[in-house]
Order: sequence, then structure tokens, then C-alpha cells
Amino acid sequence: MKSVLRIAVALIFIASGFVKAVDVVGFSFKLEEYFSPTVFNMPFFESIALPIAILVVALELVLGFLLLLKIRLRFSLAALIALCIFFAFLTFYSAYFNKVTDCGCFGDAIKFTPWQSFFKDIILLLGLIVLWLLYRNSFGLLQPKRPAKYIVFSVLVITMGLITIHGIVHEPLIDFRDYKIGTDLKEEKIKIEKNPSEYKTFYSLKNQKTSEVFEVNQDEYVNDKKYWEEGSPWKIEDGKTSSKIVKEGYSSEIAKFKPETSEGIDLTIEIINAPKAILVFSYDPKNADAQLIRETEYNLLSQKNTYVLGISTDPNTFKTIKNALMDGTAIKTIARSNPFVVVLENGKIVSKMSAKDYLKQ
Repeated sequence: MKSVLRIAVALIFIASGFVKAVDVVGFSFKLEEYFSPTVFNMPFFESIALPIAILVVALELVLGFLLLLKIRLRFSLAALIALCIFFAFLTFYSAYFNKVTDCGCFGDAIKFTPWQSFFKDIILLLGLIVLWLLYRNSFGLLQPKRPAKYIVFSVLVITMGLITIHGIVHEPLIDFRDYKIGTDLKEEKIKIEKNPSEYKTFYSLKNQKTSEVFEVNQDEYVNDKKYWEEGSPWKIEDGKTSSKIVKEGYSSEIAKFKPETSEGIDLTIEIINAPKAILVFSYDPKNADAQLIRETEYNLLSQKNTYVLGISTDPNTFKTIKNALMDGTAIKTIARSNPFVVVLENGKIVSKMSAKDYLKQ
């Protein structure tokens, strides 16, 4: 029983660490959201979000491997309990105050809301406490050294380290994003348009006579005149009107793909209908390698019968190719490097890589 629980808990931490290790740069973007002024207001951590992301991933993986292989059990359980309490605090805060809509716990592989992640952390925490109680009497017992365990542990750690480095220097080995190679942006846009999410306005009503308070949606409010007819005791409370989703439509990050000129002209149709398009992205042009951007632009000047476009948050980023603007967060869902190149054929992604790798081809 306790071995099954131990292995199950260990595998959850390993899976969580693995999907973040594959795309640790994407995880660092999620941490930047937590450090932003609208959440924890710790902008001084934003510049070191990547090292922090690597540290968190390393902790999850190393501790998960230790628990799985039953190495230094007291330490691994204690450390995982502390880590779980920390994660539970983060997810509870973001859920309660509605600060971050996707916790990033399993990267882009599995989307969890902060509340879902909070309850997941609580369940894991309970599992870890149970394991502590089940194994507490064996912590002090001398266990024979088994070199094979440490060899397996070392191989696992080195392998995950190489996977993490690859994701930082190049592209993730496994792409869990909506913008993976082979994705047809044209088809995705059609799916989004045909199956949109539906929202309704909800009003908080208060009875001026009884002080009773409850919520109704816009249709219920309009169709029942007792709420709005002359002399009605029901009044809409100031500042308590909200818009809520009532039908989940087709969900895709590609809904945010909308490059525009500085005049606000949407270029999406031009891009996805072009026989071939090469897009150069920069989510942070101020901190991008200006020389690398210039070299990438120069390389693209020789492209024939190709729609070439530079997309960033600044209309003056690119000097020799056409500029377009897009939200920085939306660009980060596409580009893990700054700058980054995506090649499309009739709207389908056929290649994507850092600008450095593109120039080495």
C-alpha cells in the first residue's frame, strides 16, 4: 500500500517537473506573471525568472526521483512537503484573488485553473503526510547501500538536465503548445470562429426591504419585470456587475494571433493565405540582440515569392522588413527565443526556431 502511494506521488512530481523542464523558458514566462505588479508585485524577480524556473524544476525532479527510488526518504519527504505548502500558497492566492488564470503547474501539456491546482496541491500534501506517517519508524534504520539506485538517479538527473538545456538553447524537444509544427492556423481560426465562447452579464441584486441579495443573469433580469418595474424593491448593487462565461467554445491560444500595422490594420488573413510566409518575432525588442535582428533581416532580403513580416511590441523594431504589432504575452506563446523565426506555408507551420538557429541553416 505505502509503496504504491509513494510511487504514485513521486510520478506526479516527476511528470510535473518533466513538462516544465522540456519548456523551462515557457515556465519562466509564467513565473513572470506571478512576479508582476498585478499579482505579487515583485518586479525585481522578473529579470531572474529563468534561473528561478530552473531551480523549481530541478527541485521537483530531483526530489521526485529520490522519492521514487527511496533514497534519503526523510529528506525527500520533508522537502516535498515544504514545496507543496509553498505551491499551495501560490495557487490559493492567485485563485482567491483571481490573479492568474493558468497556474502553469504542468506547463502547456495540461491546463489547470489555480483552484484545480490548489486542490491538487492539497491532495498531494495529504499524500505526503500519510507517507511520512507510514515511513516514520523506518527513517532511522540503517539501509544497505545500493549503488544501482544512485547510478539510475544520476542518469535520470543528467538526462533531464540535457533536455532542459536543449529547451533553453533551441526549441523544446516536445512541443505542447498550440503553435506546434504542423498546426494549420487557417483551420484553427475557422474552428475558433465557428465555436466561440458565450458570455452573459450577471447582476447582483439587493432587496431594499429585506436586504436579501442574490445574482441573476441578463436574460433573467430582462424577462422578469419584478426586478425593474416601477416601485420594485430590487436594485442592482453598484460595482457588482460581472461578465461570466456560460458556454466554453473552442479553446486555442491562436485566437490571440492578430498581428496589426501601427494603423490597426489586421494582417492575419494576408499571413495565413500566403503560399509562404516567414515571420520574425521579438517579444522584448529592447533587450533583443540588435545585431542578430539585423542579420536575420538581411538574410530575409534574398527570399523570393515570400511574405516576410517582423512582429514585435515596438513599431520600429525592424528596419528593412515590414513591421507589425502584437501583444508581448501573445508573442511569448509562440516564441521562446528573442528574436524567433516561424515559417508558414498556406497558413501551416512548417518550421520554427530561434533566429540564431535559422541563420545557421
